[in-house]
Parts: sequence; structure tokens; C-alpha cells
Amino acid sequence: MPELPEVEVVRRGLERWVAGRTVETVEVLHPRAVRRHPGGGADFAARLRGETIGVPRRRGKYLWLPLEGRDLSVLGHLGMSGQLLVQPEGAPDEKHLRIRVRFGDDTGTELRFVDQRTFGGLSLHEVAAGSADGLPDVIAHIARDPLDPLFDEAAYHLALRAKRTTVKRALLDQSLISGVGNIYADEALWRSKLHYERPTGSLTRPRSAELLGHVRDVMNAALAVGGTSFDSLYVNVNGESGYFDRSLDAYGREDEPCRRCGTPMRRRAWMNRSSYFCPRCQRPPRVES
Repeated sequence: MPELPEVEVVRRGLERWVAGRTVETVEVLHPRAVRRHPGGGADFAARLRGETIGVPRRRGKYLWLPLEGRDLSVLGHLGMSGQLLVQPEGAPDEKHLRIRVRFGDDTGTELRFVDQRTFGGLSLHEVAAGSADGLPDVIAHIARDPLDPLFDEAAYHLALRAKRTTVKRALLDQSLISGVGNIYADEALWRSKLHYERPTGSLTRPRSAELLGHVRDVMNAALAVGGTSFDSLYVNVNGESGYFDRSLDAYGREDEPCRRCGTPMRRRAWMNRSSYFCPRCQRPPRVES
């Protein structure tokens, strides 16, 4: 599933190509693509028609399109294979095209939601009470992400210590910190020399600040090259893949030498996922007898 860097790359593309444009028509070509919209496909299309798209926003892995002058936003959930593509009008339809949005201008492009596995979708939601940036109410519980200027590091450290969990679980807890998924958690933990099962209660304030710094660094590095693409399913709005998979230090490198010490990297099953780590640099926590 796309993480913060991949979603931010898509958001930036939408800001360039979609912001300020007025919707003329919406075609919902598969009902699952709007299953999170309470009124269904016809209602989604009718309510979006004639609305002007504001500047796309993001929190963590979620992005949304505020509607200008309205307390409504279109929430985009990419799921495992969702793509928001800006295509020339008249270009051949993608095999898994689910939603088409045409605009009332002469730009010559349209917005398409393509989703092979139909786990993602678009939906229209009221803005959360007190939100100044059009945050949809259904994701109001999602914490700010580490690249957000308003992210509160002191509060995060206190919440981390109080959580009584392990460090990787805490990194993936979107109510504590948003945008971090399995790939960037493993990368940040490798850079921090922390084992994924390290208890959060053992992290000092400087140690958690160091970890947070590595989370930011790895995400900014991924952003600079368009995110991480392991297959053709994650692409930006122009259909281009990211290249950060070539720079990964931990994730997907089982049995390859650690870039720091040369020890073969290991993979362990973890919460229906995999964790990649160096057994020498990232020693497991001691088990108390």
C-alpha cells in the first residue's frame, strides 16, 4: 500500500493538474469504487457535478480534494492498487478504469481513478468540525504526519512512552503518527539501529527524536525520487514509477549484506507482514526472566 511519500507525489501532481478546475461530468464505472460514499455512484456523480476543486491536501496516507466554497471534500483512498491519473481526453480507457471526471474547460485532460484490485475508492464527506483545511470527518482521528509543520514532537514522545508497545507497532499506529508504513518503518529502524521489537517505554527523549529524524530523512529521500515502486501499480498522476526501491537499505534485502557492517540481512514474519533488519546492528531486546 502506498505510504506518505507516494501519496504526496500524487497530491503534488493533482495540485498541478486539477486544482481550480470545475467538474462537468462524473462517470462511475464500477460500484466498488464508491462503496465508501453513502449515497452510491449516482449520488456521488450528481453531487460533484458543477463543483470546483480546491488545492489537494494530505494527511499521512490519505489525500482529499476540498471543494471550493463548500464544507465538503472528496476523499481518495488508493488501497493496494489505486491510481489517480491525469489523461488526455479521448485517450484509450485503462483496463481497470473505475471513475472518470471531466472538467468544464479547454485544458484537454481528465481525471481517472484506476484500480485493479478495487480496494481503493473515492467518496464525498463533510469537513470535520473546526478543520481549516477541509479534513474529511471520517479521517479526523488520523494523527498529523512527521512532515507536517504542526506535528508535535514532545506530545509524540509522551504518547510513545505511554503506549506500552513495541517501536514498529507504534510507528504504524496512525493515531500516533500517520503516513509511516512497513517499508519506511523498516528503513527508519535500520538507520536508527533499533530492533522492531524494542519496547517504546525504553526509548529516551533523544532516542525517539533521533528515530523521528530518520523517519523524516527517509521519507524526504523517497519524495525526491518519486516514492517507492515495486511493481506497476504505484505510479504518479502521469503514470510514472518512483525509484526509491533502488536506495532501500533494509526492506526487501533478505540475505544481502548490511550496508553498514556486511552481516546478511534477515526477514521475519511480523503481523501478517515482514520485518527486515540487520541482526548485528539491530540487536533484539533482552528478554527479562
